[in-house]
Amino acid sequence: MNAFTIGPLMFSPDRLAAILAIATFLGGAEILARTVDSRFAGWSWRAALAFLIAARIGHILRHFDSFAAEPWRALTVWQGGFMIPAGIAGVAAITLLHLRHHPRLLLWTPVPAAAAAFMATLVIQLTAGVPPTPLPSGSYTSLAGAEVTPSTLTGKPMVINLWASWCPPCRREMPMMADVAAINEEAAFLFVNQGENEGTVQAYLEREGLKLDPVLLDGLGRFSRHYTTPGLPATLFIGADGRLRSVHMGEISREALLTGIGKLRDE
Repeated sequence: MNAFTIGPLMFSPDRLAAILAIATFLGGAEILARTVDSRFAGWSWRAALAFLIAARIGHILRHFDSFAAEPWRALTVWQGGFMIPAGIAGVAAITLLHLRHHPRLLLWTPVPAAAAAFMATLVIQLTAGVPPTPLPSGSYTSLAGAEVTPSTLTGKPMVINLWASWCPPCRREMPMMADVAAINEEAAFLFVNQGENEGTVQAYLEREGLKLDPVLLDGLGRFSRHYTTPGLPATLFIGADGRLRSVHMGEISREALLTGIGKLRDE
């Protein structure tokens, strides 16, 4: 499953898993606070915050070269990017600090943590994998005026980005996507605009100084229907055989994009 939608909100499976896991952790700790000791209430919020901060710092250190070039991206937490082991270490540290004088209470702390881990694992397992959808048939006109038949673009891994100029997260990720596409030789890139005409697309690219090639015009949103993507942006990772391997819904980070390309390369 690509994403979950609740009204106007869209959640990728990993982000939904994280939200439900944190909610489960806080809920379990609240039960302990009411039935065992009230100190669990304060501990749970500190532990959750410690997990998020430590996991984010771990991710940044793991990809230090990338973040050193663009340090402001350390704050773009909505793109994802958290190292789970580092987060667990942060929880352990804050737990020992907060409950160090209450060893009896330490024995209870694995209970909400285990419940949270179970919830995250359950969501990930229930949403794991995507159908090996082939490239769509039919032809599309590129911004350069050429006719392109996606189903013939096999033989090399491919990244397909579904986007629109009115979409804020699309606009935020587009400069990075253009940069990676220009220097990456391990996968081909295909930028498929959804629902806009040639003039709108051309004006946006010129205004932003973006060079994308090729850009396909999909005025009827056939790509989105073909891959059942419920929103934009969507980044599709396609194997050399032309079949879908994975989908990233929402704004993607440089690290997630390069990781996805690396998985295609290593097949």
